[in-house]
Amino acid sequence: MNEKIRIVIAGPRGRMGKEAVELVSETASFELAAVIDRMNEGKLLSDIEGFRGLDVPIFTDPAECFQHSNADVLIDLTTPERGYLHTKTALEHNVRPVVGTTGFTSEQLEELTALAEQKGLGCIIAPNFAIGAILMMKFSEMAAKYFDDVEIIELHHDKKLDAPSGTAIKTAEMISNNREVKKQGHEDEKETITGARGADFEGMRIHSVRLPGLVAHQQVIFGAGGQTLTIKHDSYNRASFMSGVKVSVETVMGLNTLVYGLESILD
Repeated sequence: MNEKIRIVIAGPRGRMGKEAVELVSETASFELAAVIDRMNEGKLLSDIEGFRGLDVPIFTDPAECFQHSNADVLIDLTTPERGYLHTKTALEHNVRPVVGTTGFTSEQLEELTALAEQKGLGCIIAPNFAIGAILMMKFSEMAAKYFDDVEIIELHHDKKLDAPSGTAIKTAEMISNNREVKKQGHEDEKETITGARGADFEGMRIHSVRLPGLVAHQQVIFGAGGQTLTIKHDSYNRASFMSGVKVSVETVMGLNTLVYGLESILD
């Protein structure tokens, strides 16, 4: 019988972190080795309300965590600043990161890619772990061969830190694989209120909505003479992301470089 994959989770008390803890606890081939939390150093996770029976240590220092936990994989679903530190530290300690944090700079991604290749370790950074969202991006890339006018509307909860979302940016990048740079709208178009037309990505527009009650939603709207095509995905709760996290944990064990975007590992 294969040994279990030993996993560290960063941010276990967050909304996504709690889902990840549940995923690991309910997956027979996974084992929770430790957690990284900015509070509760020295306690057990079971000491915190809502984590009954999970007698794994809590660390605030990621380096100390990786030194003592004998982990195979880090799951990080925190913030860009913490996520970057955790990912870099994990690679330095021969732990393979699976990261759902968006907002990394291109320089940070380049640095992490170089470190992963130097170490010969897999690393997956994904703007979105929902399988349906990945299919939305793939379908949008396909549609761009036939429609070169497109706008993206992404909608998220009002606590999200980055705009546009990582999913919207990744979608635009994939569309650009099949679309020439083109300025959309009237050639003399003028915004009477700055920002009314959204962010400009190679001429296509990205609009960000932030409201309480939302989780993660996106529409990609293509237009041509006499028709439109809308490709839409909705995540109604954070459990929707866990199937992609599970696939990523299983896949990252066989990689030796950094992969950006879940679409890169799905058949």
